[in-house]
Amino acid sequence: MTASRDSFFIGNEWVRPASGRRFTLINASTEEVIGTVPEACEADVDAAVAAAQQAFAASGWSDATPQDRAVVMERFMAALAARGDDIAKAVSAQNGMPIALSQMLEGQFGAGVVQYYAELAKAMGQRDVRPSQMGKETLVEGTPIGVVAAIVPWNFPVTLALNKIAPAMAAGCTLVIKPSPGTILDSYILAEAALEAGVPAGVLNWVAADRDVGAYLVSHPGVNKVAFTGSTGAGRSIGRTCGELLRPVTLELGGKSAAILLEDADIGAFLQGVPIACMLNNGQACYNATRVLAPKSRYGEVVDALAGFAASLTIGDALDPATHVGPMASSAHRDKVESYIEIGKSEARLVAGGGRPKDTNRGWFVEPTVFADVDNSARIAQEEIFGPVLSVIPYDGEEDALRIANDSQFGLGGSVWSADSAHATDVARKVQSGTVGVNGYMPSLGAPFGGIKGSGLGREFGPEAVGAYQNTKSIYVMG
Repeated sequence: MTASRDSFFIGNEWVRPASGRRFTLINASTEEVIGTVPEACEADVDAAVAAAQQAFAASGWSDATPQDRAVVMERFMAALAARGDDIAKAVSAQNGMPIALSQMLEGQFGAGVVQYYAELAKAMGQRDVRPSQMGKETLVEGTPIGVVAAIVPWNFPVTLALNKIAPAMAAGCTLVIKPSPGTILDSYILAEAALEAGVPAGVLNWVAADRDVGAYLVSHPGVNKVAFTGSTGAGRSIGRTCGELLRPVTLELGGKSAAILLEDADIGAFLQGVPIACMLNNGQACYNATRVLAPKSRYGEVVDALAGFAASLTIGDALDPATHVGPMASSAHRDKVESYIEIGKSEARLVAGGGRPKDTNRGWFVEPTVFADVDNSARIAQEEIFGPVLSVIPYDGEEDALRIANDSQFGLGGSVWSADSAHATDVARKVQSGTVGVNGYMPSLGAPFGGIKGSGLGREFGPEAVGAYQNTKSIYVMG
């Protein structure tokens, strides 16, 4: 699979870049070159923002009824769904996501996100009339916020882009989308789908750029809102810029979530949930519960079960349907994960993995790794590793478990496991996190998703996400 591109998608046209700079894309499983694509400079960003501004001001998109926008979004959804296999293959080749997972979450779920917000748009527009204490009535209206800069990471490049695109489209906004340098080919497939669907020119624009040009986009005077998913460090920088500019921003950042196994937890059921709740996408998911909290009375049982589970996983080429664990997304990221494993060897007891697969001599692979006897103050328990590395931490009683779970700079995901789901739900309410699962974990499209503390600001998913792309206006009717 090789693919190269020579243009950016700006104003529904394939526009030649302003410079000759290019990104080289590498297959994470084979280390072979997949292709090259242009790298944007400031002039390319200026062109994309200008196209989005023009579309917002004069295309009729922002003034259209939500129902009319829903018609366009449904065509976009159908065009995405028809390209599901191509999207999944492009993502898996670039970032190492196992193809079975990318077919589901990138190839299918992304189109479902657009469908969900198209359905919400159909129901939008009803008058919100409220009593007035000083006049006749008050009308409360939401108006589209304007041009959105959407900055997308490499781990779920399609779904995390559409998490921003779909509610922004429903609200009547236009967007400039900046994909990560490591996963760009998929964005061209999305652009082709938008073109086929008849999305008005300038509503969606894609320019791939590095961090410095991304910072230029964030601070661009033509941008009205920033939506970012990525590391906490980058999010803090973006937050500072938007704070200075008084520019609305949504930040979906890192995590170090805890899976709390209560005394009566079914270990077998927990192991079935680990691939989604704790090790999703080779450990490269922000909400993964990579801290496993086990009661001291069952600690050895939990450690042995997780060690055996990790050793049983099939490591291989991301495009092989039999693969459970693919490679890290880049050589540099593998180096980071391996550096944390070395730190863990000095902080805790290694019980599974800890190296590279012995039968693989190419690709950025790391064995699924489990550490036992981990203290929650250890670096491997406090810092986001973003790889297939679990820390098993003992606790003594539920209050201790909650203390440990909440002793983190992050608060994005987590889970509670018990034979008594009602009791587990009560425990989940005390976990300091934006989302928590009970006997499993999977974000729900109809409910808000996001974090607290170092895990970010604002929410995606659910009806609440549309409001993040609107300005709220109160009209006081006095007589």
